[in-house]
Amino acid sequence: MSADAYALAEEVLRLARAAGLTIVTAESCTGGLAAAALTEVPGASDVVDRGFVTYSNAAKVALLGVPEATLEAYGAVSEPTARAMAEGALARAGAGLSVAITGVAGPGGGSDQKPVGLVHFAAARAGRATLHRERRFGDLGRAEVRRRATLEALDLLREAAGATAFV
Repeated sequence: MSADAYALAEEVLRLARAAGLTIVTAESCTGGLAAAALTEVPGASDVVDRGFVTYSNAAKVALLGVPEATLEAYGAVSEPTARAMAEGALARAGAGLSVAITGVAGPGGGSDQKPVGLVHFAAARAGRATLHRERRFGDLGRAEVRRRATLEALDLLREAAGATAFV
């Protein structure tokens, strides 16, 4: 794991601990990399509850409760789906904080509307508004899109866990 990912994961865990929050991840294109980054840090088990890898639409529906209508109307790579994934993970795990990642890592699978490198992120915190980010990393190669998406997800978790988040 890169030093920057490790440092972000440490900060997320520190903030979540201070706020009394447990964390759940809901990942598609990153395939569990955000959860892996968090659990790379010793002592993460008191904060990290679980991770969902929901690569298929069927898994998003079955495990996270993403409405089929959302997937049909907006697709898997969309703001509404990312928000539904984050909120579903939070509800299903009973955690205090979640992050969701869904995107097109490549090399295939992109389109004019949803090109390779497009990734949507959402972070949900119990009792607060859900945050969303969209990033267009470009066609940098699958590994690099996934690496950058993991860093972005950790940064969004840091924002959501922080004392000034959701104000």
